Amino acid sequence: MNFKHLLVVASVLIFTSCKQENHLYRIEGKQIQITDSLQANSDVEAFIKPYREHVNKNLDSVLAYSVDTYSKNDGEYNTAVGNFMADAIYEQANPVFKKRTGKDIDFVLLNHGGIRSILSKGNVTARTAYGLMPFENSMVVVDLKGAQVKELLEYLAKAKRAHPISKLKLAIDADFNVASASLHDSPIDFNKNYFVLTNDYLYNGGDHMDFFKTNDSLYDLDYKIRNALIDYFKKVDTINPVIDDRFIQLKN
Repeated sequence: MNFKHLLVVASVLIFTSCKQENHLYRIEGKQIQITDSLQANSDVEAFIKPYREHVNKNLDSVLAYSVDTYSKNDGEYNTAVGNFMADAIYEQANPVFKKRTGKDIDFVLLNHGGIRSILSKGNVTARTAYGLMPFENSMVVVDLKGAQVKELLEYLAKAKRAHPISKLKLAIDADFNVASASLHDSPIDFNKNYFVLTNDYLYNGGDHMDFFKTNDSLYDLDYKIRNALIDYFKKVDTINPVIDDRFIQLKN
């Protein structure tokens, strides 16, 4: 066979191989249960151990003491643990906001569902903060117009839930209408704007809080709620929150 014939044969073989197709005709799989019967890898365990011990030490170091156990189900329109969280993040966030803007936050609004555990009686640690707020939600301040604040108040009145608030005082009537709303003992002026501290989840319309979504005046504090709670725990010795009159329903 001369060189010319060899070249032709090689070209045919290459073309033919390019035309071949592989077809997937079956996928097989099996479920592997992760149980205590699976043997740990000693090398991996040895590598992880110092990191695990360091993390657990940081999480379990005592920061404060809680005088009782508090649950988000303990109150009808405000709860001790919700009041604690709203007050704590206000205390941590307001100096940050004021340093950046020269202004104060007017009030706080969080969501009842965002409280993910009880605050147990006894030692309070960083792990406590992770239990209360396991999500990566950050604090933001929204410049709300008076009309939006009115929507916010009407939302709280109709929601019939103990959404945590701070610095705001709200009373609703028997028909779940807003009876009064004030800041620092002064009625809210719906012709003014107010700086409202909340989290990025609610700002983006979470829990149907759509009054936040219509506003572009946003200050991102780059400060996670969980970290604010940890910082607050480090500042205080004893945690003793109470249910108060910040959000109530009038009986008559």
